[in-house]
Amino acid sequence: MEIEKIKSIIEAILFAAGRQVNIKELIVSLEMSREDIENIIEAMKEEYKAQERGIEIIKIEDNYQLCTKKELYDYIYPILDKRAKPNLSNAALETLAIIAYNPRITRAEIESIRGVEASACLYKLREYELIEEAGKADLPGKPMTYKTTHKFLKMFGYTSLNDLPDLPRYKLDENKQIIIDEIIEEQDEKKEQNKEEQEEVEMQDEERFENIEK
Repeated sequence: MEIEKIKSIIEAILFAAGRQVNIKELIVSLEMSREDIENIIEAMKEEYKAQERGIEIIKIEDNYQLCTKKELYDYIYPILDKRAKPNLSNAALETLAIIAYNPRITRAEIESIRGVEASACLYKLREYELIEEAGKADLPGKPMTYKTTHKFLKMFGYTSLNDLPDLPRYKLDENKQIIIDEIIEEQDEKKEQNKEEQEEVEMQDEERFENIEK
């Protein structure tokens, strides 16, 4: 079969499916090796980019999907049903971020991090299919754990959780509130300055004590 014909078939399959298509499904349909199919799809992705097409093929783990380009969203959004697009509150986004960086996390652990009840946020995120149950934790009571879905990766433009940006360095203060990057550095500088001042005071005290003895 000619390469261009195979490209047409792959494009038709991805368009008609309207969902993520696993590489195994393409192997069965095309009766080709995984390596050959992946090479052809990579070539298609480059062609779409060179031709400045309004669509692109994205890869999410072992799945492929035909999607509109993210940068064209502002043009597409006005004609789409806005109710179908997740409208997430800051609380829901915070909860989603916690789950993304901590797969298989329990509700209690989320609430411990955020300091507030998380049931409503979890319900909304499951309703939008951005998270799903990930099995029960090996903890007393066997609480349910949660993880993000393929839909989450697609929505935020990631191919896997490994693509997530690095988290800022953080720690908890005496009130168990998160302190991040710049604040930590500032506090570390203050601690070092206080330490130096304390050492200087102690040296002055020693000098005064020695003078008194003399």
